[in-house]
Amino acid sequence: MKIKLTNYVFSSVLFLFVAIVISCNDNTQKTPAKKDAAAYEFIVPAGWQEEKIAFPISFAPQIAYTGVENLRFMPGWSLTTSEEHWSYIFLWWLDGAPKADEQALQENLKVYYTGLVGRNIKERIIPADKVVPVVAKIKQTASAAGDAETYSGSIVITDYLDLQFSPITLNCMIHKRICGAHTALIVEISPKAFNHKNWSSLNQVLQSFKCGN
Repeated sequence: MKIKLTNYVFSSVLFLFVAIVISCNDNTQKTPAKKDAAAYEFIVPAGWQEEKIAFPISFAPQIAYTGVENLRFMPGWSLTTSEEHWSYIFLWWLDGAPKADEQALQENLKVYYTGLVGRNIKERIIPADKVVPVVAKIKQTASAAGDAETYSGSIVITDYLDLQFSPITLNCMIHKRICGAHTALIVEISPKAFNHKNWSSLNQVLQSFKCGN
C-alpha cells in the first residue's frame, strides 16, 4: 500500500512539473517580440510618392555624410503642367553631428543637384547647350519652431523634366534638428514663392516629423 501511494505521489508530482514546463513554454511563444521604436516619424500623405536612398548617394558620393535620405514627392511634382511641379520634401537622417552650416549646405546641395542633373543628362540625352551650371545659395535665417537652425535659399538647375530643358529656380527651406545621436536635415523644395499653397502642404509633412525614442 505504501509503495502504491508513493508511486501515485511521484506520478502526480511529475505530471504537475511537466504541465508547468509546457505552460511556461506556451506562454513564451505567445508573448510577442518587443519591437524597437522607430528612429523617427515622417508621414507620406495620400497620393504622394516616397523614395529612400542610403548614403553615400550614388550620384553624389562626394557628400561625406552617413545615414539615409527619405523623400516625399507631391503628386504633380514631375508634371510641368502642374502647380506642384518640382515641389517635394526630403529628410537627410544623418549619423552623429556632421558639419551642416551655410557653407556645407550650399556645397553639398550644389554637389547633390549637379549629380542628379548629370545622371538625367545621360538618361534623357539632353544637349550640352541646354545644361546650365547648378548654382546654390543658402543663408541662415531666424530659427523656426523646433529647429536648432533654419536656412533658406535657392538652387538653379536644368529642368530635365521639361521638354525644353529650361533652367528652373528651386526655392528651399532647410530645417536642422538634433535627434540624440543623429542630425536631421529636412529640406523643403518648390519653385513657387514661399506664400504659395504648396508650402502649406510641405509644411504639414515637416510638422509630422518627430524623433523616435
